[in-house]
Amino acid sequence: MAIHKIKIFSGRGSEYLAEKIAASFGTTLGQSEVLRFSDGEFQPCYNESIRGCTVFIIQSTFPPSDNLMELLMMIDAARAALRPTRSWP
Repeated sequence: MAIHKIKIFSGRGSEYLAEKIAASFGTTLGQSEVLRFSDGEFQPCYNESIRGCTVFIIQSTFPPSDNLMELLMMIDAARAALRPTRSWP
């Protein structure tokens, strides 16, 4: 059974908690950021490769609703990054 590298990321609502969890695993938080646009929209971005890793995302879902949307968008971005690419013949 292969051992995957663990990467822990935090949303903006739970950075302190995520740092404590990462420290208990003996690692540091993964590098990510949330880009905020002038119209109020935001987009999460992972600043390191997560392919082949086990990814944990720590984020509060307590109001405001931006916390929940940020979590869902971070999950979507992680799934897209972990999805195998298809090479065309």
